[in-house]
Amino acid sequence: MADESRVQYLAEAVRYHRELYYNHASPEITDAQFDALWDELTQLDPDHEILHQVGPEPLPGTVKVEHRFPMRSLDKGTTDEDIIHFVTQSTSGGVRYLAQPKLDGSALSLEYVAGNLHRAATRGSGERGEDVTLNAKMVANIPLRLNLPVDCHVRGEVVMPLDVFETKYKDVSPNPRNLCSGALRQKHGDGKAKASDLVFCAYDVKFVSNPPPMLNDSELLDYLQNSIGIEPAPWRVFESKPLHAEMIDYTLEWSQKRSSYDYEIDGIVFKLDNLEQRERLGSTAHHPRWALAWKFPPEEATSVLLDVTWQTGRTGAVTPVARIAPQSVGGVTVEHTTLHNVGEVERLDIKIGDRVLIVRRGDVIPKIEAGLGPASSSDLEHRVHADGTPFLEALPMATPIDVPTICPACDATLTSDGAFIRCTNMMCDARTSRAILYWCRSLEMDGIGEKLVDQLLHLDLIQTIPDLYRLQQAELENIERMGEKSALNVLNELAKTKTLNLGRFLHAMGLSGIGPELATAVAQKFSSLEAIMQWADQAKAAPGSADFGPEVDEKGKPYVENQAIRTLCEVDGIGSKVAVLVRDGLLQRGVMIADLSSLITVFDEPQAEQGGPLAGKTFCLTGSLQRPRKEVQQTIKGAGGKVVGSVSSQLDVLVAGEKAGSKLAKAQQLGVTVWNEEDLINACTAGTEPSKVLQEKPPPTTTQQASLSDFD
Repeated sequence: MADESRVQYLAEAVRYHRELYYNHASPEITDAQFDALWDELTQLDPDHEILHQVGPEPLPGTVKVEHRFPMRSLDKGTTDEDIIHFVTQSTSGGVRYLAQPKLDGSALSLEYVAGNLHRAATRGSGERGEDVTLNAKMVANIPLRLNLPVDCHVRGEVVMPLDVFETKYKDVSPNPRNLCSGALRQKHGDGKAKASDLVFCAYDVKFVSNPPPMLNDSELLDYLQNSIGIEPAPWRVFESKPLHAEMIDYTLEWSQKRSSYDYEIDGIVFKLDNLEQRERLGSTAHHPRWALAWKFPPEEATSVLLDVTWQTGRTGAVTPVARIAPQSVGGVTVEHTTLHNVGEVERLDIKIGDRVLIVRRGDVIPKIEAGLGPASSSDLEHRVHADGTPFLEALPMATPIDVPTICPACDATLTSDGAFIRCTNMMCDARTSRAILYWCRSLEMDGIGEKLVDQLLHLDLIQTIPDLYRLQQAELENIERMGEKSALNVLNELAKTKTLNLGRFLHAMGLSGIGPELATAVAQKFSSLEAIMQWADQAKAAPGSADFGPEVDEKGKPYVENQAIRTLCEVDGIGSKVAVLVRDGLLQRGVMIADLSSLITVFDEPQAEQGGPLAGKTFCLTGSLQRPRKEVQQTIKGAGGKVVGSVSSQLDVLVAGEKAGSKLAKAQQLGVTVWNEEDLINACTAGTEPSKVLQEKPPPTTTQQASLSDFD
């Protein structure tokens, strides 16, 4: 099914690029490109779990911090209509709004106990971040002690003044945003920028106890500035009628003065000012309903496509990278940008030597938005590289973009996979280092990072994952800057992972389409490593073979997949596409898995508990829920229920949140019982027989979002 394949690709792309952005400060695509992936996934599968997560978990090896008050993302907008909808629909009934510039830096939470700075943490997943207290203390305007002995959490953005960036760092990084994240997360002063060159601008404060009697957020910002002693980002309050007209004018005002502002900003954040009204509207698992992040329109420029090279990633996907004539877009000189995949190359229908439209939305790497036809020599005149040297290349001949058939890293034959081409050689140099690094990070091995893995590969001390467990102390001590203590630390970290349950083992294998939750579910399905490898062998069966199983269903319709594939599809969240990926991934890694299992112990996966108030019932989730979707799914499974991804006549209950769409309509048409989250909680905790609840609970007549006027 095309949509299923596309949804899987989009979800993997969102997860991958989010990880690069939040945990590595090294994005490969622009915000606009990420938003496009996000929006398309929202359109195809609005209930996908990744859409209801704020960000990735902090990197293994870092100190984790549970946020007492979740740091949620913000709903986004880009047009005047989005502002009008926010005022008249999302926050209907609001009479007073607040605006602050959307600073383009790194989000930070400061925890104060009795007025003393206790801890600083990055946003991370929104529920859990990374402890960066030592570096945060070096930020000049973050006070170690407040003017008042309060217990509070101050949220804000760490940014770098543009004059500091231009003076000290413009040759180090393409923009200040990456430097902010790196400076906060550096461990031994080894970052590209100093934390002392950063500035903290607050936008929110939460009190643990005894909050001041403020009615509006603007009063809290004033309290932060003049009583507590922390500087907020500048703010403005809107009360005139019509509200949205004044707010739209404000975006125009900032669009004009954006280039002269002290810091990089990529939009305006509008918020309902009244705190009580905010409480009434509440939040989804992803964002508060009372705020909107409005982003500036994209910046555009034209360049010339000079060449296209291809790179192999960890999963084997081979992606095209465009080299263009140097072009300044939004203050950044760009000479390379990703073309994503073969499908994007075909969509753009461009050739080497064409003029191309470059679009940037306050981002790191702008996107080629469209082809503009053949370029001329005049299109290359008066261009300079980022270092100021003149660009002197001649216009290349008009040439189609060649799609490779051989892997650029290992010369293996590439295979087609929808919009992608892939290298399936597990020994590919480009894949090996990333696969080993993924194994180490998934198992949270501290001290085994990219640099060490590259050194081990370069010195031929390892070639595959199993070789990690053959390393000797003397070999490690001979590596540059690796003494006895560091070598022992590496060996100790490896020793901790010599016993794993099957779920962790499968996740760390890096199988395409399988995250930690699905890895656990697959492991519970088969229990043992021996059983799942036997399944993978049976899953190769073609029609006519004994292992294929029944070839037609009860209605006489031929089965497309064999019995083994159909068996794995019984696991929630796995369709035939993912099942085939699991099979192929296991078979490709067969020799390595056999070698690895002789060096470590893989325990059978404990089975999920049976029974519970929802036992025997199937549930589907739709719409924006109050709690994270993963948490709701765990609640259902913990009570014995089963979660499926689609609505059918066999479904027992649809749990509907706000903005429920086609799934709700289909459930009502089929007569499926519809619950809200409160109904679900009551069914799980009240001890009522599920059948009785299902019969007596009438479906709601509407799931439209409540407005403030409903509380009058």
